[in-house]
Amino acid sequence: MSDTDKTLLRGAKVLGGEARDVLIEGERIAAVGTGIDAGDATVIDATGQILLPGLVDLHTHLREPGREDSETVLTGTRAAASGGFTAVHAMANTFPVADTAGVVEQVWRLGKESGYCDVQPVGAVTVGLEGKKLAELGAMHDSAAGVRVFSDDGKCVDDAVIMRRALEYVKAFDGVIAQHAQEPRLTEGAQMNEGVVSAELGLGGWPAVAEESIIARDVLLAAHVGSRVHICHLSTAGSVEIVRWAKSKGWNVTAEVTPHHLLLTDELVRSYNPVYKVNPPLRTETDVMALREALADGTIDCVATDHAPHPHEDKDCEWGAAAMGMVGLETALSVVQHTMVDTGLLDWAGVADRMSHRPSAIGRLAGHGRPIAPGEPANLTLLDSAYRGVVNPAGFASRSRNTPYEGRELPGRVTYTFLRGRATVVDGKLA
Repeated sequence: MSDTDKTLLRGAKVLGGEARDVLIEGERIAAVGTGIDAGDATVIDATGQILLPGLVDLHTHLREPGREDSETVLTGTRAAASGGFTAVHAMANTFPVADTAGVVEQVWRLGKESGYCDVQPVGAVTVGLEGKKLAELGAMHDSAAGVRVFSDDGKCVDDAVIMRRALEYVKAFDGVIAQHAQEPRLTEGAQMNEGVVSAELGLGGWPAVAEESIIARDVLLAAHVGSRVHICHLSTAGSVEIVRWAKSKGWNVTAEVTPHHLLLTDELVRSYNPVYKVNPPLRTETDVMALREALADGTIDCVATDHAPHPHEDKDCEWGAAAMGMVGLETALSVVQHTMVDTGLLDWAGVADRMSHRPSAIGRLAGHGRPIAPGEPANLTLLDSAYRGVVNPAGFASRSRNTPYEGRELPGRVTYTFLRGRATVVDGKLA
């Protein structure tokens, strides 16, 4: 990694706008303008490239501790940096579960040691993700990790009383409950989206109402308590309408969508390739279009990867036995460019808002999601948006290779990522 104190990005299109020079000194942005004297700075020719604030992911599975065969904090943060991320929120479904101050501090310290991006642990809502007893929410918040986001992701907090108590508890320190919306009884034995394709293939259906019913309940609970609820990986057109209605009431509800739900549909399951098996499942083209529109109009607040690495043997098997999940950190920005920017639904300022500003605000993450302006932390991502390339997982920094985009051409390539002024990616390669 570069130890240069000064770096000048020459001619970058800040948020996709007019070309500007951006001078980085130490950990901060020193100047933004035209014709800036480089002096003794390292000069990077950024002509024609897009400069964004460092991306922030609200939903990453780093697997450590316990499943280091899938991913570690080091490999996961290297993947994050490669994708342009300067901060990720690490989900709690590790082994042991991150339901105590000790475990979240362990993950936080591993992130500090990795040095590739900031790691903000997500605490479990319930002990062991079992949905029966609240975890040590206050202790995790008061720990060195300063946890503000809590989630049993991978499982739904389906008990309404437990969910209400969690919302009441985190309100005291402005925390947020991030809900994995999946009614368990409605998804018993489910293998894919319930619809025409599941009927034709004879696979157990996962109905949209299993997601929508939990979201409807939880936005009502959040309103009743006056607390914050965040909806993880929203995936159906009906879910969009419920969140839109809740926001129209002024309730403190936010939501995320994954890149894969913006692009892929349940038609891909006809291949029986387990790389397309994910939770929540790939939905219909109608759902995909509704999600894109909702991200564009702000009903859905942000893009979150739900980066879910698995070892080869957990995906290279028959569909029914395969694990659910896809890796996503290294392809997220390309998929968003393909589905949202190249289609005219979002401009680059909108991408900065949905992939940096808003996720930082939801997670109350200091130092990230800031404007590209003098005095601000130099957490930055430089993207060659004109690049086109075929996805080859052999080149991933992640320990796992379970990408649904292998062999697919996608636009955009992260050329540089800066974490507090220090380059973590240089000319498209890890520093």
